[in-house]
Amino acid sequence: MLVGQTAAMTALLIVLWSLTHRDFGYGQDGILYAFQALARLRPSLDADLYLKYGSPDKFTIFSPVYAEFARSFGLTRAGEILLASCAATFLIAAWNLARSLGSRRSAWFATAFLILTVGAYGAGGIFRFSEEFLTARSAGEALTLVALALHFAGHRKGALLTACVALVMHPLMAFPGLLLLLCLWGGLRNGAVAAIAGILAALALSLWAAHGTPPLRILAVIDPTWLEVVRERSQFLFLQLWRPSDWLLNARPFLCLSLSAWAITEPRMRQVSLAALLVGATGLAIAAIASLIGPSALLLQGQAWRWVWITSLFAVLLLPETVIQLWRDARLGPLCAVLLVAAWTFPPIDGTKSAAAALLLAALNSRVETRHGRRARQAAFGVAAIVLLWVVGTTLEYLIHPTNMDDGPMWVQAARAIVGLGLPGLLCVLLLDRWLTRSRSTRAVVIGALPLTVLAAYLLPFAVFSDTGTDWPGLHSEYSDWLRHIPPSANVYVADGHDVPMFTWFTLQRPDYLSTTQSAGVVFSRSIALAVRRRSKVLRPYMSADWRLLDYSRHDSSADASRHDRFRTQPITSRSLIELCSDPRLNYVIAPRIRGVPGIVHEGPGLYRHWSLYDCAEVSRRDPYRMNAPHTPT
Repeated sequence: MLVGQTAAMTALLIVLWSLTHRDFGYGQDGILYAFQALARLRPSLDADLYLKYGSPDKFTIFSPVYAEFARSFGLTRAGEILLASCAATFLIAAWNLARSLGSRRSAWFATAFLILTVGAYGAGGIFRFSEEFLTARSAGEALTLVALALHFAGHRKGALLTACVALVMHPLMAFPGLLLLLCLWGGLRNGAVAAIAGILAALALSLWAAHGTPPLRILAVIDPTWLEVVRERSQFLFLQLWRPSDWLLNARPFLCLSLSAWAITEPRMRQVSLAALLVGATGLAIAAIASLIGPSALLLQGQAWRWVWITSLFAVLLLPETVIQLWRDARLGPLCAVLLVAAWTFPPIDGTKSAAAALLLAALNSRVETRHGRRARQAAFGVAAIVLLWVVGTTLEYLIHPTNMDDGPMWVQAARAIVGLGLPGLLCVLLLDRWLTRSRSTRAVVIGALPLTVLAAYLLPFAVFSDTGTDWPGLHSEYSDWLRHIPPSANVYVADGHDVPMFTWFTLQRPDYLSTTQSAGVVFSRSIALAVRRRSKVLRPYMSADWRLLDYSRHDSSADASRHDRFRTQPITSRSLIELCSDPRLNYVIAPRIRGVPGIVHEGPGLYRHWSLYDCAEVSRRDPYRMNAPHTPT
């Protein structure tokens, strides 16, 4: 009976995960880690700007692992295998962690909440745990959860060893998990003392770096020139640049976890909720010091605001037990429970405000007489009815007017849209749980699990196989006419107006001259920051897209946003090509045919059919009016 129940619930969770997740392949930061893996197989790519002066790749062992899988399965398939493995490890560890803290039923619901909610943190809507593209964060988060599950299962040595492996996978994501373990081992009081000491140490370090001369380079302050590039490219590192919506987003897990610590009476759950609150708050305090004072290179690169992911994780993981405890209360508890669920699964309302309302009602709960509890419960049912009516109405709208924004049959697209609302998926888990609990026939449970298993097997490939669009690595042989002329370590600029070097990196497998993607590591290297700044000035007459994301965000929020085009390009002429090639760091330019300038025309199929490859050395030799440009180190 237990095996059948487990199989049925597991199949349902796989269905929900398949409907709410997609492997976006090289999307967002996935492109960086795929490139780092490719560079392990093609050492000439180390000449690329992103890797030349050091990158986040030096802080992780993930890239060698990725490269070995790519050597065996190919780059794209390796990413699919590793991301699916990390996602499975993450969810299995989350279930075991929730099971160690509570019951099997609450563990199923906790895992469902993790699948159906978006664990966002940080600024700009960029970061979330359990992302849908492969990075070292994927492995670091999964191993951190394994370490926590081992701890609560009583295997402290295994937890410490796994936490150390997570550290070498992604130090920034694993470090708050290690801090949480240390806080649980040492007790909350000692953890609070250590947190205060850490904040004071960060303050002292920042003041020393800002007003003194630190003896170690790692303690140095980011100088104004470097700081300008970092602020413009990675404004999310500076808490003073966060928008109100960013602060509201990061406040939600603190509010929810505070409510969990108030409502849950089980000692270990209360301890872990308070410890997760402490870790997240300490991270924000250190991040504020790092961005407001100095700033110290070490503290800013440490990105302590990322510690909030642990707070957000446990806010979701403890949600089912919190809701159960609140619902059992005879006064305002049911209304608090409904508001708490709505904070994570009801898109029309502001989740932070809903969580704040739940916490406020919980604080007033002791002042409400029990005889008024019936009205509060009626109010809770009223709110729940409104939410359910909205869900039913939206579901009918998706069924009547299905969207066609994804691959797969229309019913799959409609199911994705409906389950993506959050509450329909939770209702499916609730109904299946009730049926499994009441069913007394093992045969009936097994037979009931079969359709879910078949559906999971059908939907899983839609989620696992990456949605990369163009198979850029697969096009490598189609451009052999250009590849014969481009040395492996030569810098190439493609004048197509895009700031993502998919074609240069994965098709040509050559270093890219400049893109916004390459500037992701400016906070870790002053040399990269200065090189990005200089090269963007070279390209500015021809392409407006560069690393100034903060500047673009200002334009996007201004009144003339409609006139602002981040990807504005100018056609390259023979004169402008000569000026462009005057930079000794640029070796080749790929652009539409330029009259009067000989180039190698690509006559094969593909996006760049009839475009030409121009050798900057040849262009400079043919220019009778060229000026000798001074040699630049970047």
